Amino acid sequence: MKNTIIILLLLANQSWAQTREIVFPDVPGYLTLVCDLHQHTVFSDGSVWPDIRVQEAILDGVDAISLTEHIEYQPHKDDIPHPDRNRSFEIAKAAAKNKDLIVIHGTEITRSMPPGHSNAIFIQDVNKLIMDDPLEVFREANAQGAFVFWNHPHWPAQKPDGIAELTDLHKQLIEEGLLHGIEVVNEGTYSDEAMVIAQENNLTIMGTSDIHGLIDWLFDIPGGGHRPVTLVFARERTEAAIKEALQAGRTVAWFNNNLIGNQAVLVPLLNSCVKAGNASYTEKTNVVVAEIVNSSDATMVLLNTSDYTFHRNSDLVEIPAHTTVELHVKTTDRKDSFAIPFQVMNAVSAPGEHPVINIEFSISNSNN
Repeated sequence: MKNTIIILLLLANQSWAQTREIVFPDVPGYLTLVCDLHQHTVFSDGSVWPDIRVQEAILDGVDAISLTEHIEYQPHKDDIPHPDRNRSFEIAKAAAKNKDLIVIHGTEITRSMPPGHSNAIFIQDVNKLIMDDPLEVFREANAQGAFVFWNHPHWPAQKPDGIAELTDLHKQLIEEGLLHGIEVVNEGTYSDEAMVIAQENNLTIMGTSDIHGLIDWLFDIPGGGHRPVTLVFARERTEAAIKEALQAGRTVAWFNNNLIGNQAVLVPLLNSCVKAGNASYTEKTNVVVAEIVNSSDATMVLLNTSDYTFHRNSDLVEIPAHTTVELHVKTTDRKDSFAIPFQVMNAVSAPGEHPVINIEFSISNSNN
């Protein structure tokens, strides 16, 4: 009996681990990599050892992480003194050895506004970034080959109105090519204004957990929630390919079941997530039973923008994650094929704008 209980617990744990994995399909020409590039441990103001971040990421099916410890803010230094600021990365890198996880060397430049907080990832040595002049810190990070992004520009602790806004220093950083991305999503928040800044200044759209405690507790995993991540569209599953994709702006933020990105990147992802399945007329009618297949972790909320009406649905249709839903479409007369444009209401291509995808159905029995 005892052995049976143990086996059942192991199976339950295996099922839990499988269902919490973040899964999105690849897009034409690129792999879709799940990345969480803003996290903390006890080596700055987090609550866990670096190997816990590795274990959480593996459970969530994350492809790449970066432990971005604060440079200037070290509240645990009396308990965990570490004169070498690369130590968190080294521990995580060792914990991920022989694991299917890429650990990227990073840190958080932690200043008052301006410029506020920024992450520098793909760096070589955090110790060389300990200096007084914030502009020189950005220059040194870039000299090390860093990709630098502005963290939570809408954070009320530094922007009491919650509105992200470029300062003269940020404009200088952009003009000098020292700032490359911006968090549109941070932890449990989203910023329309940061989205505008990203699009007007050609900054890469980022989404991160900025986790300090346990991922499971903050984001209700595995109770139905998910960590915010950046979906990165890379040519291969390597650190170099991730960096190239970030520099090229091929990203979508996934947050609270919303997909946020530039139209040119977002639409190919949506087209890969949502596809037409089987379609056939019901007997002696002009009503098509048409399947829509969702192969992603996002529950897709689709608004019918065509002239077709549905027999059993309203114009607003939800396609749960990894599920096939049948629509009964009234086509008036029998057709060999037809297309329905859907506005994807849980996808954002600009503030107040939701992209449209066109789903084309081929009918198997149009002549019967």
